[in-house]
Amino acid sequence: MEFTKVPVGISGMSARTNPQITAIVQGSGDDGGQSDEEPRSLTITAASSNPKMFTLPWEQPLSQWPQELLANLPRGISRHVVRFVHVGDEVYAMKEITRGVAEREYELLRRLQKLDLPTVTPIAVVTGRHSKSGEPLESILVTRHLKFSLPYRALFARNLRPDTAQRLIDALAVLMVRLHLAGFYWGDVSLSNVLFLRDADEFSAFLVDAETGDLHAALTDGQREYDMDLARTNIIGELMDLSSGKLLPGDVDEVEVGNGLVDRYHSLWSTLTDTEKFGPDEMWKIERRVNKLNELGFDVDELEMKTTEDGNRILVRPRVVDAGYASRKLLRLTGLDVQENQARRLLNDLDAYRASTWQDDEDLEIVATDWMRVVFEPTVRMIPHEYRSQIEPAQFFHEILEHRWFLAEKAGHDIPMREAVKSYIDTVLPKYKLNTEDVDKLNAEADSGVVDDESTYGFDGYGSDADDADDTDDSDDSEGSDAIDSDPDAAVWAS
Repeated sequence: MEFTKVPVGISGMSARTNPQITAIVQGSGDDGGQSDEEPRSLTITAASSNPKMFTLPWEQPLSQWPQELLANLPRGISRHVVRFVHVGDEVYAMKEITRGVAEREYELLRRLQKLDLPTVTPIAVVTGRHSKSGEPLESILVTRHLKFSLPYRALFARNLRPDTAQRLIDALAVLMVRLHLAGFYWGDVSLSNVLFLRDADEFSAFLVDAETGDLHAALTDGQREYDMDLARTNIIGELMDLSSGKLLPGDVDEVEVGNGLVDRYHSLWSTLTDTEKFGPDEMWKIERRVNKLNELGFDVDELEMKTTEDGNRILVRPRVVDAGYASRKLLRLTGLDVQENQARRLLNDLDAYRASTWQDDEDLEIVATDWMRVVFEPTVRMIPHEYRSQIEPAQFFHEILEHRWFLAEKAGHDIPMREAVKSYIDTVLPKYKLNTEDVDKLNAEADSGVVDDESTYGFDGYGSDADDADDTDDSDDSEGSDAIDSDPDAAVWAS
């Protein structure tokens, strides 16, 4: 890959910005390797340039960045310091990790993005960071905040349905199948490494942490099964942790949910990849299978068909290329880029509008334009301003349809759309809002898992006292022992 090095001066920059900056903007060629030599000055490696990146206080540990830069969004539990940062009009997630891990994860996320897999979007790697006194600081991986997404603990902090745990597991199973089909071995599957978006009555899952992952041409059964066994173990533990914090409904069996993930994964994998046998007079079953895959949200690129040796049966195996059958159709018709289940629901409403307006003979593209102007856009414009960062327009529309049906069933007659929207905003929408106190509590829990930030625990160096705390030597180390005894979170990282 070719790099363009652009020296950046102090002119026009914040006074706190390190003047020794080199910006590296990657070209569009193939990924290139990184030099093993540690940069002596701040180096930002990015897929595209954002001048606001140069005004950030890279000379400070991430945990000490000023509050006015930070976005108050719920964070998931991580071993590393993570912060959401305003960078111009964007919100970026910053993760402080070692240089080698940061560069590797950045490149891996870029490759997964090119495969159109559900992951966070990599923005940059920042290396060569030093404090004002010249002490080296860890590198930072920068990704774009996935708008409207939440970590799993934030979801359970709200008033959600009793089957929330199962719906999250279903979303994770779909994510695992998609990643495995593409040859991605995760190596650290857990709810903590996933972000969730509401997707109509379900959830969509997005990979957010790829530190331990690796991309192959194809995975062996052993690699897939190891990923799933690790997922089961981690998720059972995470659900038990939720249960101990009284965030999980009492009737949820954590072990059963963990086992259900494995069962759901195997069922979906089998549906997508198994070879089926059909008789020469059963070709209609092939169309049925393709339709079933489309209903699951997967596109079929081609069918591999061959006859058995005796010629009496036909072996058929689909080549599934990706999820997103309904979402791509809706995008083509309306320009709306939404999740798969949301797309399916919106397409159903579009079909209902087409029938109710007697436009069955009209081109669907024309009807879709009318539906957007008359139905969808007026509805989503009614989202209150304070909730526009809380709920996606497509999700809002879906939930209005659900609420309208509920009101109509209760009243025994149809309810006007505007009346349904007002009722929903007054009675349902407030339940989705996380207040500042909720977010602060969640972020305090997230920070309790950090193992590599000395400012969080008051230690002198990254990891040095943690190593002392785990040492079984009987030598006198009163300073390290006192530090751990006085830290209620020390067990998180010293065990």
